[in-house]
Amino acid sequence: MRIGFDAKRAFNNSRGLGNYSRDTLRILAAQNPENDYFLFTPKVNASIGFEVPEHCSTVLPDGFFQNKFSSLWRTFRLAAESQKRNLDIFHGLSHELPVGIERTRVKTVLTMHDLIFLQFPELYPAIDRFFYKKKYLGSCARADKIIAVSEQTRRDLVELAHVPEEKIVVVYQGCHPMFLRKTSSDERASVQKKYGLPSEYMLSVGALEPRKNHILILKAMAAAEIDFPLVIVGADNGCGDSLKAFAASHHLDNKVVFVTKKDFADFPAIYQGATLFLYPSFFEGFGIPIVEALQSGVPVIAATGSCLEESGGPFSRYVAPDNVEETASTMKELLSNEELRKEMVAKSAEHILQFSDEVIAQKLMKIYREVL
Repeated sequence: MRIGFDAKRAFNNSRGLGNYSRDTLRILAAQNPENDYFLFTPKVNASIGFEVPEHCSTVLPDGFFQNKFSSLWRTFRLAAESQKRNLDIFHGLSHELPVGIERTRVKTVLTMHDLIFLQFPELYPAIDRFFYKKKYLGSCARADKIIAVSEQTRRDLVELAHVPEEKIVVVYQGCHPMFLRKTSSDERASVQKKYGLPSEYMLSVGALEPRKNHILILKAMAAAEIDFPLVIVGADNGCGDSLKAFAASHHLDNKVVFVTKKDFADFPAIYQGATLFLYPSFFEGFGIPIVEALQSGVPVIAATGSCLEESGGPFSRYVAPDNVEETASTMKELLSNEELRKEMVAKSAEHILQFSDEVIAQKLMKIYREVL
């Protein structure tokens, strides 16, 4: 098969959509090397450090579209580029398909991660909502098959975007195999020193923005006088100052460490150094940090209300994202009971098998064969 991908995020996004794109490409190239893969991207950000897998060819704009018009190339020229390379399938990895590709012989698969712009419109400017509806919902209408990264996203596509249910298949996001590698005590000590981390800590990974709900953790620590350190890892998207101010005003500033700049290669050691993982986000399309934590042998407390129970499985704990007392009591219970923490991780071992490279590759290839 000759399969093309909208790989913009793989080359230019260091967060969730970029990780999904890189992992999908890595998994397919490793598990199904008999195919030819074409990665279309308007530009390459070298600082992302994406190593193009074997059996993959990178395609960049040339001529007129090379510099300031590269985004137009991605939107309006990829249909022609796909035909020129005689692709069998084009897979839009992040909500979008090229304009006009439905008028070619190329079959299309679209991954939809979430519909947060419809679920929580107040989080987005009106102009963004307008373009998201036009681009994302238009792509859903034109796609031959849609991959939802969770049952929650599948339900939202049916209920909010009115996508026919038979058009959607759920395929969970993969987890990079580096999280399966056991780090040494020396490596963990080195990473702790690099980022100024305490010897023991709770961990939360996610951008500092309102939706991620880090404030719930801080409120719970303050309310229950939890004296166990917290490490928050994520880019500051506008909430950093307010979180730090809350911590200082509640005498938590010496108990909370913010890491806003990090190397992805250090994540296994950061996770494996943690005693407990906290992810109280109000809403997610999937929640890959939860799977990363479980793969790293760290028990999880997450929030109800979206798809996080799918990521964390039946042996993680869940709290209402606005319930400070429930969050505090759950944190205290797990921090005080090492045997319970070990039991939660052990019982989650079977749950996380569904996020393995082999399972994801099989499901993706099945979808590709069905659309041809």
